[in-house]
Amino acid sequence: MMKIWNDLRRRLGVAAGALIALGLPAAAADCARMDHDGQGYVVCTVHADEEPKLGLWLNDADGRKLNNFGGVRSTLTDGQVLAFAMNAGMFHADYEPVGLFRSGSETHGKLVTAGGGGNFGLLPNGVFCTGGSAPFRVIESRAFAKSQPQCRLATQSGPMLVIDGDLHPRFLVDSDSRYIRNGVGVSADGDTAWFAISDRPVTFHEFGRLFRDGLKARNALYFDGSISRLYAPQLRRNDFGWSMGPIIGLVDGAS
Repeated sequence: MMKIWNDLRRRLGVAAGALIALGLPAAAADCARMDHDGQGYVVCTVHADEEPKLGLWLNDADGRKLNNFGGVRSTLTDGQVLAFAMNAGMFHADYEPVGLFRSGSETHGKLVTAGGGGNFGLLPNGVFCTGGSAPFRVIESRAFAKSQPQCRLATQSGPMLVIDGDLHPRFLVDSDSRYIRNGVGVSADGDTAWFAISDRPVTFHEFGRLFRDGLKARNALYFDGSISRLYAPQLRRNDFGWSMGPIIGLVDGAS
């Protein structure tokens, strides 16, 4: 019954968000619907030359949590448009990130390398990193701790979905754990990042296969499930739901 209620609540949130999105300014985001192995997804593709347009948000200028896509849009300057956005990592009850969060000079939390309960602690977990030696990387957390790479943006979450071309070893083909899930995958050359969210509840194995087999991602990272939401006005998506912690998205227009 709980799964039915969560699915219904999710559908109502997407439908209501779609109505509001009709009145929102559209921007040039490369977001499209995609089917893979009988499941539907929305995938937003970001290329290397667009890396500087990516933003990672948690607080406003006064230190208050933004919590939703409207909060992010309120931080933009004249001429800027939020092209797409989604939740970007797990968070505590106070919306502080569970792991490392870095956006320019703003840092919250710390890198967590130990295993633990919940999906975040299902090792290996990882960090999505932009800038530095490559436009986009998903780096296993312990490797990140050793190499200390330079990242303009960094958000830690878990588990990793794809690790050097292989699915996470703990994923089960016949799992009955299904949630709306979202995450990010990176191409082998680091020049492309794919941000994906499922239309319906899917297993980790199904979601991992989207990145490994459907998108040919070399590495991919899980952001979250059940609270997963997407802002993509070109697809009439402005999903409602629970307040969020970290949010990632692409900004078009003047800076």
